[in-house]
Amino acid sequence: PRKPVKLKTASGAPNFAALVEAVRQVHEQSVAAASRVVNVSLTLRNWLIGWHIREYEQSGADRAEYGERLLERLAEELRQRDVSRIDVRELRRYRRFYLAYPHIRESLTPELRRLLPAQVTVKRKMRESVTPALGADGKTLISRLSFTHLAELIELDDPLKRAFYEIECIRGHWSVRALKRQIATLYFERSGLSTDKEKLAAMAQAGAESAEPKLSIRDPYVFEFLGLKAKEAVAESDLEEALLDNLQDFLLEMGHGFCLEARQKSIV
Repeated sequence: PRKPVKLKTASGAPNFAALVEAVRQVHEQSVAAASRVVNVSLTLRNWLIGWHIREYEQSGADRAEYGERLLERLAEELRQRDVSRIDVRELRRYRRFYLAYPHIRESLTPELRRLLPAQVTVKRKMRESVTPALGADGKTLISRLSFTHLAELIELDDPLKRAFYEIECIRGHWSVRALKRQIATLYFERSGLSTDKEKLAAMAQAGAESAEPKLSIRDPYVFEFLGLKAKEAVAESDLEEALLDNLQDFLLEMGHGFCLEARQKSIV
C-alpha cells in the first residue's frame, strides 16, 4: 500500500507535497463546480425548449399549418441555424420533460423567466399548481441530477414511481447506469412488496454505482397475480421466479403449440 504523504514539516509549515495536494483539490473542486453550472444550464435550456413547444401547440397562431409535422419542421429550421441536440427525438424529449416537471419553473433565474411571456405564463402556472408535485423540488432536481438522469425518469409514467426513483437516486448519488439498473430490476415494485423497506434500501444502495460523493411511501399496487408474499426484502430472483412460474402456467393453459424454451437463456 502507498505510504501516506506528509503535508507538513515538523515546524508545521506546509511542504511541497502540501502544495501539490492543495492545487489538486482546487482543481477538482473547480471542475465539479463548473460541471454543476453547466448541468443546471443545460437542464433549464431543455426545459424551456419543452415549454415553448408545448405553448405553441396550445396557442400558436399558425399551429394548424404544421400539424403533426411541427417537430420535424422545427428541427429542420433549427439545424440550419446550427442549434445542437435538436433533432426530432430530442425535441419530443424536451416537451415530455416539461410536462413531467412543470414545477422546475420555480428554479428559473430572473433572466430566464423573461424568456416566458408573462401574459401567457400566469394562466399556465395556475393550471400547473393545481396538482402538487411529488418527489424533489425543482431546485433540488436540477442541482442534484443531470439531464441524462432526468431523461430516464421522464420515461416513467407513474408520478409516484418517478418520485421514488428521484429521491433514491439523489440519496444514493446514483450514476445513470445505476438508475437504469434499479428501474430494470423493479426496485420500486420490490419496495412495495418488502416489509423491511430500510433493509431493501440498504441492499439497493450498496449495490448501486455512485455518480459522486428515506423515502417513506405508501405501499404501491402489488403484483397480486404473482402470488408473492410480503418478505423483509424482496430480491430480484423472487420476482423473476414468480413471473416465470406464472408465465409457465399461462402457456400450459394455452394448450398445444406453445413452448417455454428456458427460464434463463442467452440470446445472441
